[in-house]
Amino acid sequence: MNKGRGTDPEQIQPKLAHRFSQHLTSQGRTGKGDRIVVALSGGVDSLVLLHLLRFGEGFPANDMLAAHYDHNMREGSGADALWVRGLCRAWGVELKVARAEVIPSSEEEAREARYGFLLDTLRQVDGRWILTAHHSDDQAETVLFRVLRGTGLRGLAGIPQSRTPGILRPLLPFCRREIQEYANAVGLRPRQDVSNLDLTNPRNLLRHEILPKLEEGVAPRARKSLTRLARLARENEDAWRSLLPALLDGVVEEDEDRVFIVRSGFLAHHPAVQTRLLREVLHRFGIRPDESGTRAVLEFTRTGASGRSMDLPGGYSLSREFDRLQVRISDSVTGDHPLVLEGPAAGVGEVLVSGKRFAVVWGEELPVGCNETLGVALSTLEFPLRLRGWLPGDRMALPYGTKKLKKLLTEARIPLSERAQIPVLLDARGQVLWAAGLASSVLVQVGTKKPTFFFGIREIHES
Repeated sequence: MNKGRGTDPEQIQPKLAHRFSQHLTSQGRTGKGDRIVVALSGGVDSLVLLHLLRFGEGFPANDMLAAHYDHNMREGSGADALWVRGLCRAWGVELKVARAEVIPSSEEEAREARYGFLLDTLRQVDGRWILTAHHSDDQAETVLFRVLRGTGLRGLAGIPQSRTPGILRPLLPFCRREIQEYANAVGLRPRQDVSNLDLTNPRNLLRHEILPKLEEGVAPRARKSLTRLARLARENEDAWRSLLPALLDGVVEEDEDRVFIVRSGFLAHHPAVQTRLLREVLHRFGIRPDESGTRAVLEFTRTGASGRSMDLPGGYSLSREFDRLQVRISDSVTGDHPLVLEGPAAGVGEVLVSGKRFAVVWGEELPVGCNETLGVALSTLEFPLRLRGWLPGDRMALPYGTKKLKKLLTEARIPLSERAQIPVLLDARGQVLWAAGLASSVLVQVGTKKPTFFFGIREIHES
């Protein structure tokens, strides 16, 4: 028998299993007894991932649960769920299955529904990680797709090895070919999803037509080059994150609900550095301008006269007074007095939201006598935290993607007159964690993890 190119089962299976084990343990992300949720579609990638975790050796034993989501988008998808049930029963793996009640209208909606189910499952079992089977070919396709759509440099970083809240991709260093060879070697027979052959889907077109032609006639190592590009872009982003605190020091000053920028120090930097600094400052307020918006703000920092101002999204403004630029709540937004929590020490305070006063309690003890409370794993919080009123443009990360609070308020049928009086909690990055009485973000990790940090809010009624 011709064993060429390392396809001997006795060589392939141990080699990939050993490399996977080495990679997973070297990351140090999973430990003995960790509760993990494995996304299982029934396709070859997720099947190999589950097999490696269930039967592999050399890394800590985890408390494992498989999760299968039936999008209900094609005929026969219910049979996939039944097949997955049988497989998990045979392998002795606990399984959770859900089926879409409303058929998604697009791949994006399907993805949001799937991740919503996975994150709900993670919270229900108080798990640490959701493991997905993305691999290096997926990374190459993602980077090429973003390049063709005109991504910025940050988008070139592609699929991250992990992301909040608790998504981990341990197969990312491995390619589709060696995953398929492993499946062949150990006798796995995955389910076939015919929709993956539909060339009207842009990702399928890249996978089956464009990338093979590029490797055939333009760049024989196109996939490897694209994954290398993603790695270099991510290293570049990591470098920026490490440098930003020092670059901001001496240029940016924070005071209550305002940020001051020393204009001369800011403009002394290269324009590309100015862009990074500006976006970092605006992100603290939950403002994420696009390319044209960023250019407009940068132009104001250079040419805006002292005493002038410009409007920013979310009810904020940028103004100039001599050598100082100031980002703050716009004068058109009145009746608010935010509350800033500098650190995890317990305390009490007040916040004024559109003329309505609230008493606020925070600390590691569950508050009593409050209308609304929130418990958060302390280790996940990034201080300082800011509690203020809802502003147009505020967005919250939900299991199926981000959504404007305005839409959530509309869906909850909250009257317009009451919307501006809802306290909103943001972290140091300007990410909305909680809209009291409305919803909490997927960034809020709760459960039995200790220590837990609590927030309590009650309205103060004038006597």
